Amino acid sequence: MSIIRQESLFDIYDLLEMEPTQRYEAIISEIDVDAILYQVNKKSRLGAPVKLNYAAMIISLCVRIIERIPTIKDLIKRLKDDPLFKWNCGFLVSDETPSEAAYSRLITKLSDSNTLELAQETVLFQAIAEGFIIDDTVAIDATHFEARDQAPAKEEKTKTEPKKRGRKSKAEREQWLEEQAKKEASLPLYEKKIEAQLPVPLTELRNEVPQEPKWGIKKNSEGKNVFWYGYKGHLAVGTSSQYILQSLFSSGSLNDGKAAIPLLKGIHERLSLSSLRYQTMDAGYDYDPIYVQVNRMGQQSVIAYNKRNESDPIGFDKHFAPTCFREHSYRYDSFDTKYETLKYTRPKECKDCPLATEGLCQKIYKVKITTNLRRYTAPARGSKAWKSIFKRRTAVERVNAYLKEYYQLDNIRYRTGKRAKVHFDIVTLIYNASKLASDRINSMLHQNIAA
Repeated sequence: MSIIRQESLFDIYDLLEMEPTQRYEAIISEIDVDAILYQVNKKSRLGAPVKLNYAAMIISLCVRIIERIPTIKDLIKRLKDDPLFKWNCGFLVSDETPSEAAYSRLITKLSDSNTLELAQETVLFQAIAEGFIIDDTVAIDATHFEARDQAPAKEEKTKTEPKKRGRKSKAEREQWLEEQAKKEASLPLYEKKIEAQLPVPLTELRNEVPQEPKWGIKKNSEGKNVFWYGYKGHLAVGTSSQYILQSLFSSGSLNDGKAAIPLLKGIHERLSLSSLRYQTMDAGYDYDPIYVQVNRMGQQSVIAYNKRNESDPIGFDKHFAPTCFREHSYRYDSFDTKYETLKYTRPKECKDCPLATEGLCQKIYKVKITTNLRRYTAPARGSKAWKSIFKRRTAVERVNAYLKEYYQLDNIRYRTGKRAKVHFDIVTLIYNASKLASDRINSMLHQNIAA
């Protein structure tokens, strides 16, 4: 994969240029099709016998993504017109070509289970076991794609009664606070504040994610608002290996920051990656609970600071490094992992300063990051090390673009969020399987050269 900055004899582009039979075999062999088949197969001997080749149908859904076949209708036409393609998908000569209705029923069965998520974990466990995922940094970001569903007509807002003017009495204020507390408690999990997610188990966090298509909004590179009706895909990507370590599918209206804690908990609880040290995100994730979650995982947050009507701190610069009497910034020196303390040293400008001997400026300045997890990170904000780690965040943006360009992420052909999630899960599964296949082939080529 060209976006990985390391010497590679074989990458994902070479995989896509292979002959179809070899390409399908290399990618599909990384997926536990039997586990998926078990979930969709009939569990009872009662009822009509199953005449469809579900295993081949599952493979053909994966091949549709690999070959960039736009619709199920086009897939069926290809199966009918190309016997070799049909055979490559696992169908026997005697098998009938499934209908659109048959594929629709298969998608429904897949949407009713989490088998695709489990298949994704199996691929990741294999990649970790073979040493292909040794990242120290994870980048988190979201991407949007439009729904197949038609956007609902705009509802007219009903006129509300004007609020009573003047200050509330003590009794009225207490009643109002009670009503607000009850209203807040009755809200769905993802409509509450982000800190409400911290004590919630991972399973509940993933089950409660809203998945129906909604209107979303974001600013483009020109600073203008862009609207779309559809969904968001939230990805946590290893910055060096560029595997998708965790993914989350949601409505387009979900705030990006509200998807961070489920992704972080998924990495911490489901994957055993002792090499991880940093979590990097853009300013859209600058919320206190996210820093708290990363700190609980024993890792460091490298997140762009989003200034929210905050006054400049006195005695500190814009990166929250202390300043001397003449307002020169102290230099970040090191981080003490035992005491979670940042160490700053005297600015170089103080060397010839006449105040240096007056005792007005201290030589060393130390601060615990737990005093304010947003402001104090390790490495310190503004340092070369912090900037270097933050640049790795572009890895997740490249993966997002790659999924749309080569894996049809933005080609949703199913109505309702539940079925659209199946498409999202298949796309991320195929991407990771392709990545594992190319890494294995590359490893074999290196071994042959060494021999």
